[in-house]
Amino acid sequence: MTPMDNAGPVCGLKFVTLLIALSPQVLLLGAGVQLQNNGYDGLLVAINPQVLENQNLISNIKEMITEASFYLFNATKKRVFFRNIKILIPATWKANNYTKVKQESYEKANVIVTDWYGAHGDDPYTLQYRGCGKEGKYIHFTSNFLLSDNLIAGYGSRGRVFVHEWAHLRWGVFDEYNSDRPFYIDGQNQIKVTRCSSDITGIFVCEKGPCPQENCIISKLFKEGCMFLYNSTQNATASIMFMQSLSSVVDFCNASTHNQEAPNLQNQMCSLRSAWDVITESADFSYAFPMNGTELPPPPTFSLVQAGDKVVCLVLDVSSKMAEADSLLRLQQAAEFYLMQIVAIHTFVGIASFSSKGEIRAQLRQINTNDDRKLLVSQLPTTVSAGAEASVCLGLKKGFEVVEKLNGKAYGSVMILVTSGDDKHISNCFLTVLSSGSTVHSIALGSSVAPDLEELAHLTEGVFLILKRTKGRSLVQSLALDCKANLDCFTASVRLESMGENVQPHHQLKSTVTVDSCVGNDTVFLVTWQTSSLPEITLFDPDGRKYHTHNFITNLALRTAGLWIPGTAKPGLWTYIVNNTHHSLQALKVTVTSRASSSAVPPVTVEAFVERDSTHFPHPVMIYASVRKGFYPIRNATVTATVEPETGDAVTLRLLDDGAGADVIKNDGIYSRYFFSFAVNGRYSLKVHVSRSPSISTQGLSIPGSHAMYVPGYITNGNIQMNTPRKSVGRSEQELKWGFSRISSGGSFSVMGVPPSSHPDVFPPCKIIDLEAVKVEEEVTLSWTAPGEDFDRGQATSYEIRMSKSLQNIQDDFNNAILVNTSKLSPQQAGTREIFTFSPKLLTNGLEHQPNEETQESHRIYVAIRAVDRNSLKSAVSNIAQASLFIPPNSAPIPARDCLILKGVLTAVGLIGLICLIIVATHYTLNRKKTAGKKENGAKLL
Repeated sequence: MTPMDNAGPVCGLKFVTLLIALSPQVLLLGAGVQLQNNGYDGLLVAINPQVLENQNLISNIKEMITEASFYLFNATKKRVFFRNIKILIPATWKANNYTKVKQESYEKANVIVTDWYGAHGDDPYTLQYRGCGKEGKYIHFTSNFLLSDNLIAGYGSRGRVFVHEWAHLRWGVFDEYNSDRPFYIDGQNQIKVTRCSSDITGIFVCEKGPCPQENCIISKLFKEGCMFLYNSTQNATASIMFMQSLSSVVDFCNASTHNQEAPNLQNQMCSLRSAWDVITESADFSYAFPMNGTELPPPPTFSLVQAGDKVVCLVLDVSSKMAEADSLLRLQQAAEFYLMQIVAIHTFVGIASFSSKGEIRAQLRQINTNDDRKLLVSQLPTTVSAGAEASVCLGLKKGFEVVEKLNGKAYGSVMILVTSGDDKHISNCFLTVLSSGSTVHSIALGSSVAPDLEELAHLTEGVFLILKRTKGRSLVQSLALDCKANLDCFTASVRLESMGENVQPHHQLKSTVTVDSCVGNDTVFLVTWQTSSLPEITLFDPDGRKYHTHNFITNLALRTAGLWIPGTAKPGLWTYIVNNTHHSLQALKVTVTSRASSSAVPPVTVEAFVERDSTHFPHPVMIYASVRKGFYPIRNATVTATVEPETGDAVTLRLLDDGAGADVIKNDGIYSRYFFSFAVNGRYSLKVHVSRSPSISTQGLSIPGSHAMYVPGYITNGNIQMNTPRKSVGRSEQELKWGFSRISSGGSFSVMGVPPSSHPDVFPPCKIIDLEAVKVEEEVTLSWTAPGEDFDRGQATSYEIRMSKSLQNIQDDFNNAILVNTSKLSPQQAGTREIFTFSPKLLTNGLEHQPNEETQESHRIYVAIRAVDRNSLKSAVSNIAQASLFIPPNSAPIPARDCLILKGVLTAVGLIGLICLIIVATHYTLNRKKTAGKKENGAKLL
């Protein structure tokens, strides 16, 4: 049995090339943000539809970004600022002369505002799923953070927080604090606070007030209740990625102020480089040079755009090509599935078809009841036009006519175009489509697809998919492509199952699907088949209740059968059995969808995507699946990606959330993997299946991502001033007690340059990104996740570990750092945790060449590693790990407080010995005098 194929959204911006060609000063990165003449244009801030209307929210967003623009301009040495910003207002807010949206949507926003809280309440954060120097996914604010001034004391002004998060999002730098490791032992064996820069001052505070740092330390373990509070008045100007709330902080840490020893994500992810070094290497700074003059840039301008009624038009190809391989039947089945189950209530839907000419089949109808859905299904095309070729432009023209009848324009509408893909004249209507304000999703059937069809989708920030003619089940799922659950997961359709296989005569397709307690409303089991013979269907609910074929609503013409479960479906395991009653083999498919069971509890949602929409052999593609419940990450799920080329067999691989290989952050709910099994050139489609056993803990304890620091308090004029503790929000594991199952489409990507025949090994092991070093007595213990023979697959052949007391040596000249003996270290299978212990005697004995006195005085060791495969291909050098290395001559290392204790003991013993010696000497002297007196008296008597 093979899982049912699936494909879905992936947004690409190939229009970048055209824009850069037109203006070399323009740079597009992310979803529509342009950098031109030092100013960012097109930044999109979207307010979630669940947020209640509040005009102060709009005002505060404007104030925040205006302040951020000036702060950012100064922090980047007059290089960049914010020029034009769009704020997307929910359709539920009352109209206030807002401009109607064009292609703007909540899913494309760079900044989102919601009322969904994390474990730490109102923490602003940025979801970063890629490595150092790479863009994040979005910035998240709660409406309470933007409205409550009580939070400013802990986070700093909102504009400063925005710049902190913008650096995460745009330039891929990371936090310079570490809540889990607030202290560390430096190279001089001193207790230091994890901070950047080290010039930021403060004092240790124990449970009862200020105290010397040694009172917080017992044999390297820090007492619970100890913290370090910073002085509210500082001279240090860095760093924004550490504590933007300090009024003196106006810079990013650079090479001279950066604290390379601090155990933070910036050092781990960026190989100990400073935030400013990473930022200045970004593409932005290749285009933005410091502006002349001393004036500040103009304040940003804001456009308020509001989403209106959702308007969709199906634009369906009925040319002669659609008669091949049951394409029309597949189109009908997919369109029925979309109309009956996927499209959200209150959406306006119309239908147009085309061959050599266009035709309006159904004017716009708002979906309010099932009867509305059924009426639209009845208006789907039933025949192809013999001998007619497809004209996509004429079809889209009719689609625009349909949607313009609502408000006179096509702004904000969605065209779902399904075509055979062989029209060579699509470029004729590029300008018309681009000016329409509509988003076009293009789905092509077959392998001979005109390149302009993909460009058509990209020009409007739509989705492009290409599906095999022989894989009918793909199209059924692909028509769900415009329903990303992040917008309003309480009403969106959630796909629980998508399973199909070619079944022999009188054999069956049998499997189970979990309906979890977070979904269950409007649950539908849809069965599709190919022949005129109705299959025999049996369905069991978790209590054993049985549904038969006659309980399903069948459409023999479209060869579909659907069962709508009344009320809320019973949570638990449902079992379905579909028997092939036909005398020949045929494809049977089962799709299960549902919606949230409660308007107060968000369901688990899955978003699958790839890092980019094209690659060139041998560069791999990074595949991602974000699994979350609201904004909480879901941990310990089983996530399987299926990647299918246009020709050839599909490849499945397990995605991981282990913080190794392609996965950047462990347990952040984003599961990742490298894909490099390229068999042919062309388009590859992606789907992801996610499941979780009810016995496994799933929800993360906090929102993943890079957070702006909340400062618990300050030292002001020598007095401790504590801020209000930040709010924590509880969570419930009970909601996921049944486990869950989800299917998500991940769009497609293209691969070029694949050799036509077998080729030598060109895939090295992947870079190790989670190397850690800990000193234990006289040895150093390393730990990391094993890479593979090829990237993160298989088993490497050997490891090369090198060490140095000079960071610069190991960073710039890894090959000449001291080699560690690894003859007894054999790599394990990829994904396994490796542990290796060695003695750093070569360093402590002074055999390494030291470039300067400062390095010679350091008691810190730097270690890096790379893996080697059987063909001697080497991975990139890992992140640099470091450990304290204080080893006095001929003695074991002694912690600072233990040194004090030992000195005290030795001093006491010495004093006691001295007192004893004085007593003995005095006693001896007195005895001598006494004896001498007796002798003298005896002589006198004589």
